[in-house]
Order: sequence, then C-alpha cells, then structure tokens
Amino acid sequence: MIHFAVLLGLLSTGPSTGSSAPLKASLVNTSSYSVPRVVNSVSVQQTTVLTGIVTDQNGNPIQGVSVTEKGTNSVAITAADGRYSISVQNDTATLIFSYVGYRSLEASAAGRQTVDVVLQTDASDLDEVVVIGYQSIRKKDLTGAASVVSVKNTEAKVARSLPEALQGQSSGLVVRNSGGPGQGAVVNIRGLSTLYGNASPLYVIDGMLSDPNVTINTNDIESIQVLKDASAAAIYGARSANGVIIITTKKGKSGPMLVNASARYSVTNLPKMYDMMNGPEYVAMNSQAYANAGYTPQASVANYDGTDVNWADELFRTGGIQDYNVSISGGAEKSKYYMSGSYFKDVGTMIERKFDRAAFRINTEGSRGRVRVGENILISSSYGRSPFSGGAFGGNPFYDAFNMLPIIPIKGQEFVSEANPGGWGIGSNNARTYSRNQVAQAYITNSSYNYVKIMGNLYGEVDILDWLTYRVNAGLETSFDKNTALRGKGIWYWNQIDPPTRIDEERSQFLSYLFEHTLNFNKTIDKHQFNGVLGYTQQTIGRTGIGAGKTNLLSSADEYFTTINSATGESIASGSRGRNFIDSWLGRLNYTYDDRYLATFTFRSDKDSRFAKTYRSGFFPSGALAWRLSNEDFYNVSWMPDFKLRGSYGVLGAVNLSNYQYVGFINQAPRAVFGSGVQETQVGGAQVTLVDPNLRWEEKATLNLGFDAALFNSQFTLSVDAFRAVTSDVLLFLPIPGYLGSVGSPGIMTNIGSIENKGLEFELSYRPASTRENGFRWDISGNLSFIRNEVLSLGNLGIDPVTGLPRNYIQSGNTRTQVGRSIGEYYVILTDGLFQNQAEIDAHRAQAGIAKPGDVRYVNLLDRGTNNDITPDDRTYAGSPWPVFTSGVIWNAYYKNFTFNMQLYGVVGTKLYNDLRRDFDGMGYSNYRRGIVPWTVENPTDFPRLGVSYTSNTPGDPSVDQGIISNVRGDTDRWLENGSYLRLSNVQLGYTMPQSILKRLHIPSLQVYVSGQNLFTITNYTGLDPDVVGANANLEPGVDVGAWPPNRIFSFGISLGL
Repeated sequence: MIHFAVLLGLLSTGPSTGSSAPLKASLVNTSSYSVPRVVNSVSVQQTTVLTGIVTDQNGNPIQGVSVTEKGTNSVAITAADGRYSISVQNDTATLIFSYVGYRSLEASAAGRQTVDVVLQTDASDLDEVVVIGYQSIRKKDLTGAASVVSVKNTEAKVARSLPEALQGQSSGLVVRNSGGPGQGAVVNIRGLSTLYGNASPLYVIDGMLSDPNVTINTNDIESIQVLKDASAAAIYGARSANGVIIITTKKGKSGPMLVNASARYSVTNLPKMYDMMNGPEYVAMNSQAYANAGYTPQASVANYDGTDVNWADELFRTGGIQDYNVSISGGAEKSKYYMSGSYFKDVGTMIERKFDRAAFRINTEGSRGRVRVGENILISSSYGRSPFSGGAFGGNPFYDAFNMLPIIPIKGQEFVSEANPGGWGIGSNNARTYSRNQVAQAYITNSSYNYVKIMGNLYGEVDILDWLTYRVNAGLETSFDKNTALRGKGIWYWNQIDPPTRIDEERSQFLSYLFEHTLNFNKTIDKHQFNGVLGYTQQTIGRTGIGAGKTNLLSSADEYFTTINSATGESIASGSRGRNFIDSWLGRLNYTYDDRYLATFTFRSDKDSRFAKTYRSGFFPSGALAWRLSNEDFYNVSWMPDFKLRGSYGVLGAVNLSNYQYVGFINQAPRAVFGSGVQETQVGGAQVTLVDPNLRWEEKATLNLGFDAALFNSQFTLSVDAFRAVTSDVLLFLPIPGYLGSVGSPGIMTNIGSIENKGLEFELSYRPASTRENGFRWDISGNLSFIRNEVLSLGNLGIDPVTGLPRNYIQSGNTRTQVGRSIGEYYVILTDGLFQNQAEIDAHRAQAGIAKPGDVRYVNLLDRGTNNDITPDDRTYAGSPWPVFTSGVIWNAYYKNFTFNMQLYGVVGTKLYNDLRRDFDGMGYSNYRRGIVPWTVENPTDFPRLGVSYTSNTPGDPSVDQGIISNVRGDTDRWLENGSYLRLSNVQLGYTMPQSILKRLHIPSLQVYVSGQNLFTITNYTGLDPDVVGANANLEPGVDVGAWPPNRIFSFGISLGL
C-alpha cells in the first residue's frame, strides 16, 4: 500500500517516441553523481559543458528551472539541489534561466565553465503560496490574515518540537519555551481567549488534525502557515478559536534520486545561575541572622566543619544534543517519493535527565490520467527519563538547587538510618532546611516514558471535470504509551515520612480516525474566477488506559526487581476509557473579479459528542472582502506596485470539555445498614459531582481589517492587520455553597464568561533587487505585535467579602482576573522602601505595629488615616504580565560560499513575579543570595534588615521577630520585576564547499556550519530567564515558579548531498 502511489506513476510512464519526437531533456550521469544533462537531438557539435547552481534571493536552490542556450534548442532542467549541466556549441554562449514566479535572466558564459545565478522574485507573483485548509492559494489573493513561516529559519534552530522553533517567526504568535528534554512550548495566537481550557492552536499535519509533539521531526517539514483570523481559520470550525498552524511535510520532486544526510552535535548549558553563598559565607550570614533574632545559632553553624557544597554544580551539568537525519527523494513526472529517517538524542543539563527519538517517514504520490493517489506515513518512538516526579515527593529542582544549604554534604555517615540507608544529606534541627536533596532523589527514583506513534493518511483524487476534483482522505493517528515510575529505599528531605519502595506502570493508547470527502472546484468565466471546496468529515477519537502499582520491591545486590509481580506489598490498579465523535460539513467559496475585487465565504458545521444532545451542533461562518487598488485604472502609485485592502468577520469555536462532563456521576457503595437482629448492608448512592447539563461551545467572534503592499519595485513587502476578537460563553467555575456537598470543589463548570482580545500586527520584509558586484546579498524581515486582552464578563461569582458587592474577579495566588482588566494581573500590597529610623515608623505604623528600622514600609490603601493596619485588603493592581509588544527580526546574508542567519526576539512592557527570589530572600530555611547587603544602622541599604523569618516551636514565643516575617510576605510588589528582554535567539554561519573541491570528492553538495542559540539576553530581570511559562493554567501567566529555562546551545553541523 505504501508504494502504490509510486507504482501507479511508473505504470503510467509510456515508451520513448523515437528520434522523430520533439526536443526532450534527459538525465545522464556526467560523473559519479547525477546531474541533469541534455542530449541535443538537433546539434551534435558540443564543444563545451557548462555547470552551475541556481538559487533564489535567500540562497535556496530552485528545482525545475529551464536553462537554455540562447538561439539553440539545448535545454537543461535544474535538479532538486539547484544544479544543472548543459552542453553548448561554443564558449561564448549566452544562457537563459527561466522559472514561473521569477524574472528570466540572461548570463554570458564567455570565459567561464561555471555559471551560478540568483533569480529574483517576479513582482507579479511576489507572495508565497499559502495552504489555508483543504486549499492552496497565492498569499496575494488572501482575504484573511495568515502568515507563512520560513522553514529555512526554523531549521537553523535546534528544536525538540516545532513550536520551539516558531518563536519570533510570525506576528501574533507568542511562544514561551522550555529547556527540558522532551518538554514542549506554550503557544498562543492573538492572545488568550479562555481561562480554564486549552489555549493552544490547532495543528494540521498533512491534513491530519493533531498536535506537534516531540514525535515530529522538524527536518521533514516543507511549509508552515499560521492562520489567525476567522476568514482563514473558520474552515476548521469548533477547533479553530485559538488559531490554526498548518504543517506540510516534504514530498518528492521529479528528477534523479537525491540523497541528503545531515548531522549536528550541540553542547547545551543553562545561560544563567543564581549566585548563592558558599559554606563560610552562609555560616557568617546565618550566625548574624540568628544573633539579630536573639536565637541560639544552629549547631551546624556554631560548629561549622568546613563542608562547602555547591548544590547547583552537583545537580546541573553541560548537556549534549545529537541530531542525525537522512532522506531519499526523487521520482518521475507521474510518481514521486520522499523517505527519511532520523535520530535525536538530548542529554539534559540536569543529571539523570534525557530524551531520545527515532523516526521514519515515507511520503509518496503517483498519478495516471485523471487519478492521483498518495500517502504520508510517520512512525516514531520516543523515550524520556526524569527522576523529578512523584507529586508531593518531587519538589522543584530549580528551587532546591539554590535553596539547599551549602553546609549539608551530599552524603554522610551521620545521616545513615533505617529510612536513609544511603546516608543522603538532608536538613535537620542542626541545619534547618526543607529543601530536597535532588541528587539523592535522582538516584533513589526513576520515572521514564516510552511513546510509539504511527500517524499517516492515504488520499486519492479524481478530476471529474477540468474544473472539478473529488478527493477522499483517510487519516489515522495512534500512539502506544508506557509510563514507569520506580521509588527505591531512602529519603531526600527533612521529616520526610519513610515511603515504601514502589513501582507504578501505566499503559495507554490513543486512536484517532479521520475520513474526509471533498470537492474542489476552480472555474474562470471571462473576468470572473470561482474556486472553493465543499466537504464532509468524520473523526473518531478514543483513549484507553490501564495502570497498576505495588509497594515493597524485592532486591538483590542493591538492585530492585522492576516488575509489579516481584513486589510483595499493597497493590493498586486503575483504568480509563473514553471516545468521542466529530461530524462536520464544511465549505469555502472564493470569488475574484478581474483580479481587483475578491470575496471569500466560509462555513463549518460541527457536531461533537462531548456535549449533551441539545448542544452538540455548532455553526461557524465567516465572510471576507478584499480590494486590490493597484489594479484599478485610476491607481498610479509607481513606488507601490501592489496594494490590497481586506476585511473579514466570522465566528470560531473551541471545545474545552472532556467526555461526559455534562453528566453528574453517582458513586455506589455499601454504606447503609437496616433492620434489627440480622442486619444487612444496603447499596447506597451519592452524587459526587454537580454539573451544568447545558454546557456548550466557547465562541469567538473576530473582526479583522488589514492591507498588503509591495513597495519600491517590490523590494519591500508589508502586511498590517488590526483585529478585535470577543470570546463568549467562556467556561468558568460557578461557586456553590458547601452545604450542597461541594467542599473542596471549584464549583460547577458553566458558560458564563466573556473575553476580548484586540491588537495590531505588522510584518515587513526587504529583499534588495540586485546583488552587489562583490557577490554580497542580504535580506531582512521583521514582525511586530501589539495585543491586549480584557475580561468583559465573569457571570455571577457570589459576593465579595470586602466590598459586599457582587464579586467580579477570580483570585489565583497573587494575581487577579477581573472584569475590565487583563487576565492574571498582579494584585498585591505596594511597598514604599524601608523605614530608616524610629521617627518614620512612629509617623506611619499602626498603634500595635511591630515595625523596626530596616523593615519594609507598606502602603496602606484601605484605611489610611485610621489604624494603619496592613492586611490583604490593602492589595491593589500593580502591573500586567502581558507585554506592550513583541517583535522578531531575521537577517540573512550571503557572500560567495558563506551564508549567515541571525534571529532576534524581543518582549517589551511585561512584569513578572519572581517566586524563586521570594523563596531565596525569605530568610527562612534556605541559603542566601551572594551580594545581598542587609540594612543596618551603619549601612542603610534597600535590602531589609537581617533576621529569621520562621517561628520557634513555642506558641506565643515573644522572641519571634514578626517584622522579619512581614518583610518577606509573598503578596507584595517586592517580588515584581520588569520582564522586558531582547534576545539573540539564533546565529548561524555556514560554508558551502566550492564545486572545484566537490568534484574531486565526487560529492554534489557539502555544507558545514556553526551556530549559537540563546547566546545572550538583555534584560533587567534577575530570574533565570524572562521567558517564563507561567503557573496555574492560564490564570498566572507571568509567575515564575522555577520552570526549566531555555538552554544556551552551541552547535556544529554538516549537511551532505549525495
């Protein structure tokens, strides 16, 4: 079945027509590698062979370019690597290079054997072809908002998954990355439109609705489109509210077999570490803190034995990434193939952390007459390991690595006990810290996963009429996942309850079927052009899972038997199963009159089984209009040869429900006993969830206005968009009284919210029309996005205990999401420096105040002028996690055999909550940051006075310094920082070996390169990295809780064509 497409194409290849046939080009072997060459059936007086490479303005090879000797019938066609070879009649010949979409070029061969040329984009076809869902059209004919991402720029980055490489590549696209092996990125398109649901865009990979997880090899990607407004995305209906990213993988091209191989090795490290105190510095600082508090110093401090452990050095390391790829492609006019294999290995920058992926892909297509068939198939296997899991036992290595006391050793005989046979160093009464010994945990525990994925589709097309095509597409995605967790004997933090050894194993399968039937039409009548698609799709998605666990593992020679049956203790088993169906009708009509007036109408009707029957169906329409002024007779703007206005409006949908969430469940258990004498237990029932049976879609109404322009001989291209999107029926938890049995429950999920996102987007590119005489050429592109969100409604959330009015906000940690404001703004107590003397305290403090000189001065907002008590009611808004704007800039340069790529990314105007710094500066059970200078009378600074923030074991102990505890409270703006930054996200320098060397090596192409990723970041943020992923789903987007920061990566690679 896999090779059916190729076989069909081969069967359709007819025999040669003989010597009387017109001129034809044939591919022959001119050396030990294949290049195109023409045998001229008219002239046999070949005296000179010319070779060369044809590239575009970006240095990319162009396949299919016609190379003709002027005045003759000698013709050659460039291969996939842009190379050609042509026999000419004399050494003064002139070659003509021509290809659709590019300006024809004439080049003299006088005195030359190699003629390399660069073709310039034709102004009449300046924009790229865009895949917009079930269709492909020229970008210049778009009526909606969509961006084309350069695959060349994404390939320049080391990425475990596609989203990592997308940062800075498109306007309206915000990507927050992680540096952990196998970890993905957080992606938002045009803001955030849901509070508790999935905010990620829909990914369509070769027509399969999926996700871009780490099983996809980014080197297989041919094109990437980002659909942002309703006109572009409505064809995907109920799953398009967060935007759509369409990915097309590589296909074979006509020509000789082309083999490409590449290898890249990267060295990774954390770009930044917190600089914490060493052992002697900690002893000195902690001794002073205890003395200031009037406490007896800790025994380990008073009797310091010289132990000095840098826990960050013990936990973090230099990592490495290996990335190997090989592909084979080629074919004839009617049968093409592309096959690839890859291996990716990431040894993380943290001990005992790694990720491996092996993948194989085959894409083929063939045609015979009016019939075309093809398939795209991916098989991949991923393996990952991480010791840092296990719920409450896991901790956070980025807190523990810097919080752990340097005076505690990694191991020690004094720590050996029945619970801790390994003698791992932990906190105690002598050295107080609850920080986890993450080195111990790395060796005591082991958590791993293995994912095997198969994804593909088989399609067939029939040209019913010249203007009408029927297409059937059958897609399948399935994964077999295994997760294993092992916990050996030992403890890794103070007062940890001795847990039994344990093994847990979970196995699950995901299965998705997709069937699509579509009719595509394209008809031109005089000046009227009609094209579009009408179709029906059906998708079934199922998940099953089973898990088991058991305690008390058997061991031999310090090794555990890692099968569940080998354990002897308590066993636990679980299982789950779910399936949902989505039936859809879809359609799009594009109409163009005289290449001046354009209109697009799109709809999708979805029916989803995750809703109750009354609300399963949703209809999502859109309409768009565009006017190409540059084609009007009255238009006479020579410096702007192409100018188009466009506008669209439509409704998109989102499904943020799991199966049966509209159904209230009843648990049955033998809880009731009746009768006298012989009593019998009766089965009872209790409703364990309260639900809203009327749950429905979240709907997003989007208005988009924009224009596209080509400027100054089409050297500049500019796209500008303004949008406003209002999401209604946003799912929220409606609070319910505890007497209904809802204690501990977030409430009933229901559709009561409304959120607005609006913004401006700019995309500008510049490609000089000519190359300098010395061969230097370059191009630059950039994007700029201004996006705001505002909560319009939160429904009835009860009564505010402070104001007594209806509550119109959701509190999450130190953030508040309130009607009239943005999602997740910081709601904290304001600070006003430090008290410098007692007089300042007396003028400010409450009657029973506890402040001392050197304490934080808080701003009293609620009852200023009365008692001056500082309470949580004094909180106010202190900043937003949302940037004023984001921007990306990409610069490419080419000089002779050298290529250069540089990518910058910037975020301006955001505030971040540095929870790690709050923990380090808490003056509690942790180490201190090096360089802090606490306030003293002799040396007043802006850092509060030194003390101890934890309480003694005696209730009401008057020696407890409540002022210190107040200084380090978390609900203040002391922990807010400017999160703006400018990052050099990628630099790559490549060198292509010259033909004179390659011919001797019998290699068609060879490129070597070096690159650096995340080389530097200009920022005032003191955390590990300002590119934070947030916390608590979507409610705390700017809170830095110690997520794995993006790594700095240095790479060396080689790319080889055979």
